[in-house]
Amino acid sequence: MPSIEISAGSIPASATPEEAASIGAAIQRFQVDTAVAAPPEDTAPNPWARAALVEGVSAKDDFGPRDPRELF
Repeated sequence: MPSIEISAGSIPASATPEEAASIGAAIQRFQVDTAVAAPPEDTAPNPWARAALVEGVSAKDDFGPRDPRELF
């Protein structure tokens, strides 16, 4: 959302200082109330996934004997 800057041109010339302050405060309050929320912070990876990454494990890696007759 683009930032709205309060300038002398955005407040009518006939406004009293109190009215001008009220208009500026209302614009500022609107900006705060309608601001986009910050994205959540990155969370730590699943401990099991982290361990697999550290160990270099891949789901595509073969493990165990390929032929059951190789067990003996």
